Amino acid sequence: MRPLRHPAEVEITLDGVLHALSDPDRREIVHRLMQSGGMNCSQACQKRPASTVSHHHRILRDAGLIVSEKRGVEVFNSVRRETIDRRFPGLLDVIFKTPSS
Repeated sequence: MRPLRHPAEVEITLDGVLHALSDPDRREIVHRLMQSGGMNCSQACQKRPASTVSHHHRILRDAGLIVSEKRGVEVFNSVRRETIDRRFPGLLDVIFKTPSS
């Protein structure tokens, strides 16, 4: 498996974040990750084909919304909450109607 690329904070754009969250499946993934604090790909995308799961996680990772970490044969994902809150204060709270941390 090739190394996973994560954009630097300054590379994260509002357009990229909003594009990634425009898909209801990706919004559901981010919401589940926010609620759980992180999980592997199969836990976040139950009952979806592996190719679809990989596609959604790549878009979220490329947008800067999630960080993916290899743990053995699994990839553990979590939301880059602090980074997104610094770049776009309150955005995730508005989209997901969650209280600020």
